[in-house]
Amino acid sequence: DGDLVADVPRDPARQKDPSTLIFAYSPTENPAVYQHVYGPLMEHLGRCTGKRMAYFPVQSNTAQIEAFRAGRLHIALLATGAVGFAVNLAGAVPFVVVGSERGPAGYQLYAIVKADSPFRTLADLKGRKVAHVSPSSNSGNLAPRVMFPENGLKPDEDYRPLMSGGHDKSIIGVSLGDYDMAPVASDIFDRMTARGQVKAEQFRIIWKSDVFPTSSYSMAHDLKPELQAKVRECFLNFAFTEEIKKEYQGEDRFLPMTYKETWRPIREVAEKSGTPYNRAAYDAVARREAEAAAQRAQQQQQQQTPPRQ
Repeated sequence: DGDLVADVPRDPARQKDPSTLIFAYSPTENPAVYQHVYGPLMEHLGRCTGKRMAYFPVQSNTAQIEAFRAGRLHIALLATGAVGFAVNLAGAVPFVVVGSERGPAGYQLYAIVKADSPFRTLADLKGRKVAHVSPSSNSGNLAPRVMFPENGLKPDEDYRPLMSGGHDKSIIGVSLGDYDMAPVASDIFDRMTARGQVKAEQFRIIWKSDVFPTSSYSMAHDLKPELQAKVRECFLNFAFTEEIKKEYQGEDRFLPMTYKETWRPIREVAEKSGTPYNRAAYDAVARREAEAAAQRAQQQQQQQTPPRQ
């Protein structure tokens, strides 16, 4: 119908009304933390929809998208850069974002280094160890490829991006000295410092982008129209707990959004970075994510293997 997202199937037989709604949070270092934080939301959605709720921890953006494609996922918080692939290739329909009375929440791309490092500008990172998040990440990969060259640093030419697998992993990696710099989402950085996982004084932010729209909650396009309307209603009337408000730095509600309008700047970054939301680009992203995951697993195994005597 022109809104850039998949329409509900016209054949009622193809419209789904599952007894259990499966929810997934965006991939993180510690899924158990968010499963606890979002417990009240899961309980609210269960009462409001009259459905059982199941929390599904995912390990990567591509795993989340494939779960949507396979019909094994009904509602999910999608990372900013994964939204377009989920919309175009898996029929996901973004419908709400976190916000406040001021409007939808946003985030910036931060380029972070250790506070005691000698790096002051992006150009200082030529030839250094720089962690990107994952191939599909907006602030963790696509936006840096568009914006860093304008500021004196070209990914793949001036450095070889090392895929960490998560914003939180990039942040922790910088704090430990594993990486010299990492482009990360400001909202995740702020949540981790507020939670005490890392200390803000450990870092220096050497560059910031303009504001991007933040992660969106999406649902499967083939749910029955009545169920889709109910899910929207349930999200919009959810009263944030104090723990969730703290997690979102004071944002206190869900607000309606559309992929066509709200996600326009993200789509522009994807096009400019040479990563349009099509099957060929997604296959390339999935391949790079799999390679990065294998490299991380190999590194972890090497770190855990005791030296031979």
